Amino acid sequence: MSMQHAERTASAAVRAGFLSEATARRIETAILPLAALLAGMIAFSIFLAFLGKPPLDFYLLVYKAGFGTAFSWTNTLARAAPLLLAALCVALPARLGLVIIGGEGAIVLGGVAAGAVATLMPGLPGPAGILLMALAGALVGGLWIGGVGALRHLRGVNETIASLLMAYVAIALMNHLVEGLLRDPASLNKPSTAPLPAAWRIGEIPGLGVHWGLAVGILGCILSWVLIERTTWGFAARIVGGNLRAARIQGLPAGRLVIGFTALGGAFAGLAGMFEVAAVHGSANASLAAGYGYTGILIAFLARHNGLAIVPAAILLAGLEASSGLIQRRMALPDATVLVLEGMVFIAILLSDTFQDRLKFLSFLERRQK
Repeated sequence: MSMQHAERTASAAVRAGFLSEATARRIETAILPLAALLAGMIAFSIFLAFLGKPPLDFYLLVYKAGFGTAFSWTNTLARAAPLLLAALCVALPARLGLVIIGGEGAIVLGGVAAGAVATLMPGLPGPAGILLMALAGALVGGLWIGGVGALRHLRGVNETIASLLMAYVAIALMNHLVEGLLRDPASLNKPSTAPLPAAWRIGEIPGLGVHWGLAVGILGCILSWVLIERTTWGFAARIVGGNLRAARIQGLPAGRLVIGFTALGGAFAGLAGMFEVAAVHGSANASLAAGYGYTGILIAFLARHNGLAIVPAAILLAGLEASSGLIQRRMALPDATVLVLEGMVFIAILLSDTFQDRLKFLSFLERRQK
């Protein structure tokens, strides 16, 4: 009897136009962030006009520096590699209704963990060393952000404030370790851990000129999408994010999901720090605090916390940041000008949430379908 009831319910849903409503929601989910991006760019153009700078020249320079040549693409994709993983640190917990903005802390501590492995065990063969650095970075990042989830679940501490404050603690801890216990005596002007052995350095993807962190980041985005959209764990996480009380009534392990997804997001951010050490800097130092964790927040919101959408969003933001130097030289604008644009886009994205379920033309199409 229950199966027959389910079939009747499904048929009624189709007749009522439920499938068209789902399609309308997908269209709306794609339109709103794109409209917010455009609105942010228009607002920034007005800002440039007040400064006496031509907005068209600005965007042409962004295109030229970020996407105009093969070298530009190489630079952009190299910057996108850590941004992909940093965005996942925000996007995965967000599916449970959590706003984690402290991924920067997991990135720097993941990098320090990788540098510590190289300092303490330099005699390991290359593949073993790389694997151990990856495990150490992911573990430390997972524990750091997973701790934020535990504070939220066990003590009711606001995860947004906790993750942000813990990011400052992580940066201070990184500076303390790099300048003290783990410091290489040979690093005089810029304190850092011991340089990684040559066999431990992560090389480039053949023919692309970008390190393997990009491939790992894209793979992480794909697997995260599969986890959220195609597994029972992801379904349970969406239920918890939609209605925590209903999830608990249904017996879902809300606490384990909160801690598990925050820890997984932190592990991705820790991997970003590990790749920065093993593929870019060659040691852990203050350059790890490059702001990737904060840019990852914008990317995750622009992508609506969708793992697949994070990939183009990260490439777009990476190209924008890659153009900051050229903009500074050609237009005599401060290096922070790109951050102003990112801030305006982020505000527009937050404001776009007020238009959720209010796009009239989609409602009209929905009624026509019915």
